[in-house]
Amino acid sequence: MPTRDWDGAKYDRISGVMERLGLDVLDRLELSGDETVLDAGCGSGRITEALVERLPEGRVIAVDESPSMTKAASERLGPAVEVLTLDLLELDLDEPVDAVFSTATFHWIADHERLFWRLHGNLRPGGRLVAQCGGEGNITVLREAIVPIMSREPYEEHFESFSPPWNYASAEATEERLRRAGFDEVRCWLTPAPRQPEEPREFLSNIVLGPHYQHLPEELRESFMDEVMETLLEPVTVDYVRLNIDAAT
Repeated sequence: MPTRDWDGAKYDRISGVMERLGLDVLDRLELSGDETVLDAGCGSGRITEALVERLPEGRVIAVDESPSMTKAASERLGPAVEVLTLDLLELDLDEPVDAVFSTATFHWIADHERLFWRLHGNLRPGGRLVAQCGGEGNITVLREAIVPIMSREPYEEHFESFSPPWNYASAEATEERLRRAGFDEVRCWLTPAPRQPEEPREFLSNIVLGPHYQHLPEELRESFMDEVMETLLEPVTVDYVRLNIDAAT
């Protein structure tokens, strides 16, 4: 089940920070131009579009769990790209792909053991996995800053049942899981990547703190964000820590 509801059109408009991070990851993916590549967690397709440009004789399969995201991606990418709405934990492609590329997605998936097993099963022998997601320590400063707000009335009673949806794994644990799934040439590392979004309130409420925002009843959401913005120092900095993954089958 999805961990939250996404607005693909809004995400597309405000996700410049995520696009720039993703393009750096794409630079790590070595391509000849004729491969078939799976974009695992394509979002609204902004980075997928750059991936397509690197495959003039190849093929891209774009996958996301959110129907709103895949709708936005389909509108951006057009009929030349196959866009699928499905859960990566249930991934079962008709044919294996040459590479799996992913950015800002794996930390939304709790079961990394099953995720890596599924990805390995959909890669051809000698295929590559190049990915980045939130890792150990991601947005720790930001999350700690909003704890006092979550503990206040009228928000406290609503957050009593709140469980953070993220899996911010360490590099060491991720390497072990990848090897157990059958991957070789595994390399994982953490990189601090603080960012200052151009529209911080909208960026926080729709992306970084989206689970908190959506967990509240609608009538409390904007007052909660008012208090969040009053608490954070200007300029608002999102203390990203990215988990980088390179592996082969």
